[in-house]
Amino acid sequence: MTVVDAHHHLWDLTVRDQEWIDGPRLASLRRSFVLADLEAETRAAGVAATVLVETVNVAEETPELLALAAEGDVIGAVVGWTDLTAPDVADALDALRSLPGGGFLRGIRHQVQGEPDPDWLNRPDVLRGLRAVAAAGLVHDLVVLPHQLPAATRSAAAVPGLTFVLDHLGKPPIASGRHEPWAEHLRALAALPNTVCKLSGMVTEADWESWTVDDLRPYADTVIDAFGPRRLMFGSDWPVCTLAADYGEVVRSAAELTAGLTRAEQAEVCAGTARRVYRMTGTRQDAPSSPSS
Repeated sequence: MTVVDAHHHLWDLTVRDQEWIDGPRLASLRRSFVLADLEAETRAAGVAATVLVETVNVAEETPELLALAAEGDVIGAVVGWTDLTAPDVADALDALRSLPGGGFLRGIRHQVQGEPDPDWLNRPDVLRGLRAVAAAGLVHDLVVLPHQLPAATRSAAAVPGLTFVLDHLGKPPIASGRHEPWAEHLRALAALPNTVCKLSGMVTEADWESWTVDDLRPYADTVIDAFGPRRLMFGSDWPVCTLAADYGEVVRSAAELTAGLTRAEQAEVCAGTARRVYRMTGTRQDAPSSPSS
């Protein structure tokens, strides 16, 4: 079955520091993860295409990610960053899409999980920026913590023309085994038709040393039930996932978690949803070289 990895990262520490990689627990991530590394992992796991996602709220990163998409053979879409609060956000999006590889830009993400204001997504300037993202034909990836899910729901309701893609199930507290209030908040978000969820990031929310697929299953079952296979997509969250599992383990665990679905439903989670949402109409070579093509 074709697999599209709808969520991974790349970074080169010789180009830019990743300040969030701090402390002994994250020490294994404190090295460069480059395109060649990704291509080796995807070949070994049988992954056909990927979505490269931003890591830091830095304007210079997105042009670099777009250039990587144009350079390699596996990246089929990029979720970048731009300042959603800027008055000229529409012009900034146009500028990104005019760059080399700009045709691969499919979405915008902001590190909302790091914002101290729990209602940041509903600030007037942010909502204006999200409407500009929608007008540009892009999606918005949501990286939020469980307590921020209600704000995400209000924001998605306020901008119904924009597809909101929830990363990492909204980071449920898997290690503790708690289910609420995360599940209630997640179902409220899923009730909106312009929302989608990534089956990603679970192993690093679980106990890194001793997690099992059964630990992940209640949370996966909740999102499968809430969103349905046509609004759910697999993502590895590589290389962050390597804190708890290698790339192949993450791919295999997702297959186990969706084994109860029909073959057609599995195909949606594995590739169909990602290809629709990120407009990856076939292989990565189908991505246009410029926004006008």
